[in-house]
Amino acid sequence: MTQSLLEVVRNEFPRKDKWALVIGDLMLDRYLIGEVERISPEAPVPIVLLNNQNERAGGAANVAANLSKLGIPTRIAGCVGQDNDGKTLNSMLADIGIATTGVLSSVYRPTITKTRILGGHQQMMRLDQESRSAFSAEESQALSKLITAQINDRPAMVILSDYAKGVLSVSICQAAIELCKSLNIPVLVDPKGRDFSKYKGATALTPNKKETAEACGVSAKDNTALLAEAAKLRIELGLEFLAVTRGEEGISLIDAEQIRHVAATARQVFDVSGAGDTVISTLAAGLIHGLSHHEALELANIAAGIVVGKVGTVPITREELLNELVIQSSAVQADKVCDLENLKIRVNVWRANGQTIAFTNGCFDLLHAGHVTYLEAARKTADRLVLGLNTDRSVSALKGPTRPVVQEKDRARVLAALEAVDAVVLFDEDTPLDLIKAIHPDVIIKGSDYTEEQVVGGAEVKSWGGKVALIPIVPGRSTSSIIEKLAS
Repeated sequence: MTQSLLEVVRNEFPRKDKWALVIGDLMLDRYLIGEVERISPEAPVPIVLLNNQNERAGGAANVAANLSKLGIPTRIAGCVGQDNDGKTLNSMLADIGIATTGVLSSVYRPTITKTRILGGHQQMMRLDQESRSAFSAEESQALSKLITAQINDRPAMVILSDYAKGVLSVSICQAAIELCKSLNIPVLVDPKGRDFSKYKGATALTPNKKETAEACGVSAKDNTALLAEAAKLRIELGLEFLAVTRGEEGISLIDAEQIRHVAATARQVFDVSGAGDTVISTLAAGLIHGLSHHEALELANIAAGIVVGKVGTVPITREELLNELVIQSSAVQADKVCDLENLKIRVNVWRANGQTIAFTNGCFDLLHAGHVTYLEAARKTADRLVLGLNTDRSVSALKGPTRPVVQEKDRARVLAALEAVDAVVLFDEDTPLDLIKAIHPDVIIKGSDYTEEQVVGGAEVKSWGGKVALIPIVPGRSTSSIIEKLAS
């Protein structure tokens, strides 16, 4: 991962001057979540005590959701039934800003719905609702007309998301690809099936390892043969590149020049559902923003590593991607020590996950037990604790020319090692007021030797619904007393 990826996502996402079109099989993913405590007396099956349920955009709709969450204006074309599930899916897409004018509402088939029953994090069963009948001539003609109209509006990128449910027939795939080529619009394809010939002429395909092996007629266990045959397939289909997603092995990029590999980044895998959707959508977003094939795949690989750590089909967000890029582009200690721009990114992610943020500040010169006890108490007031640390210049202005004893980088590094501290940011101003206004903490904390009225930023935090907390100071513990003792 290069610094340029971080700069592109930070400075250019979202992008409103270019938009993407997703064409494919639309699905509604429904999750029924509960706990398993016993086996049914009626049959040898677990009883799931339902305590939560939710619905999410699935299939091609999840690809569109990923693009929208990354800040790419998105339209979608596909088919839903004239039923409540279709209304729910269209409403869900509209709520996240995805235009559904290209969606056909069919009287001949239900909306494709996948209902997953989970006991804790374990999927117990999946119930699928769909029609296996081929699209009628009337449906195909109506769908083709909708797709053509969308492509003629000149999207920056077209994605074909094929789940083999009937929308992406040979005729529709080839017509869409030919029209896009005539308008110089790149086409990315997440393919399905053993025969990839219907995608001939596309810009790129993003099959997984198993799909690639089946299309090439080789074993998925033989990586050398797999990649060699995949390179031949790229030429046969007239693709610019082929991106083979290989799970924990990462992604292999095959283009006219060479075969390159991008290592996997996932730290913990809970659910691979939707990972392929995230890869192709982030790849598309990267290419729209001018990244090279390899750079865009690096970005897509990082995004996939985030979503597999979640349960169920969940799209990536710009804030999550930024946060991960910040972590990967920094040294080890910058996992916590960061500048204001990176801190705001992290704060946005915490807030998006429903977490509260506490803020405190100080010099923390010669860290001692009083400091540690104070910070541990401060951390208990919220889900996350941000520490504003005075720079060396501001410490000298406050404490005199002989201070600080420990320079700012070392103070920051030691504080970052404390479990109670989630982020450390240096500030050079006389007070941390600008910093407080920038991150809008829910709680502002100072020692009990202050009154609420004396706390800088206290009034501001209260104005947006936050509070001031005064933490008792440990008696007999101070940096000044340590320095005096050392001098005596």
